[in-house]
Amino acid sequence: MNATAQKFGDPATRIAICGAWTVLLRPRQPTLGALVLVCEEPVTAFGDVSAAGYADLARTTRRVEAMLGAVFAHDKINYLMLMMVDPDVHFHVLPRYAQARHFAGHAFSDPAWPNAPDLGFDHAIDAATQAALIARLKEAWQ
Repeated sequence: MNATAQKFGDPATRIAICGAWTVLLRPRQPTLGALVLVCEEPVTAFGDVSAAGYADLARTTRRVEAMLGAVFAHDKINYLMLMMVDPDVHFHVLPRYAQARHFAGHAFSDPAWPNAPDLGFDHAIDAATQAALIARLKEAWQ
């Protein structure tokens, strides 16, 4: 596990490992089900990911999209590769919603829809909701 994965709560927030990629629930939830995909190869440039890592990324994104679609019926997904603060190769995965979604008794809006996602917005979920969300996504991953 690299420093970026640790920063995003690995192993507590881990949904799955798919080859070279770790799928984590993003601790801050600008949209319901926001994730981070962290490359576990020791690279800080996307072009340095191995061929096997790219193949793993294709498999991982297909599974992520299927999982989020099954659980929340997202309208779109945005992948953001920023790497300005955390240098390890990683993507922020933001499911996008035209209408609010409900989970664990809470309503989750996407206030920036249909524009670029607002990473400054946070639904500020509590520990119990975070645990329920991780458990539900792990179940759907299987």
